[in-house]
Amino acid sequence: MWAVRSRLLQPGEDLSGWVSEALESSGRRLRNGDVLVVAHKVVSLAEGRVVALSDVNPSEQALQLARQTGKDPRLVELVLRESVEVVRVRPGLLITRHRLGFVCANGGVDRSNAGPEQAVLLPEDPDASARRLRDALHRRFGVEVGVVVADTHGRAHREGAVGVCVGLAGVAPLADHRGRRDLYGYVLTSSVEAVADELAAAATLLMGQADEARPLVVVRGWPAVGDGQARQLVRPRERDLFS
Repeated sequence: MWAVRSRLLQPGEDLSGWVSEALESSGRRLRNGDVLVVAHKVVSLAEGRVVALSDVNPSEQALQLARQTGKDPRLVELVLRESVEVVRVRPGLLITRHRLGFVCANGGVDRSNAGPEQAVLLPEDPDASARRLRDALHRRFGVEVGVVVADTHGRAHREGAVGVCVGLAGVAPLADHRGRRDLYGYVLTSSVEAVADELAAAATLLMGQADEARPLVVVRGWPAVGDGQARQLVRPRERDLFS
């Protein structure tokens, strides 16, 4: 697994061309079965999912939540637009259910590395973004790879944030081990592994944060076989005992 250094992507720039340029400049070739993990922020920038806060007019609900949380009401308004439900509110914290199903802080809206008075939203359809990039890499390099679009989320009952998959193509999001036997013959009955999240978390360690950000990581050794959607990683509400 290694990070690919790249120049800064400009808003609206062609994502596949930028990724291909970075890969070619690295001097290392993609192989069949590699998984390319891409930070969601560069996908969002390429797709124009950047909003100037000066263009946002907060609603009454946003103003009320801003008073409760101490957050910029314009940012809160963007969070509400991206969300279908407000889950938890307290000073400094706003947890919502994103329209894509993820329960996360601030509806996936991020101001880090976004530029002055700007905010970056999650891609409109991260799975579709991953498919387009995967197809473009196949045309450019003639290889079959998996693509994971990663974001950083906090977790209930755990300190710290980790990388999670918000979009994918060419990778099965889950590995179902139920029915297999362990070392002592016990039949597994509930073991389903969130493979795509594990790939995103591992890659996020190399991506870094803030001024050290390296938004592309190639994972080699985990075969990119199967397919699915990041939505499959979202636990159905009827099975969610906590939110």
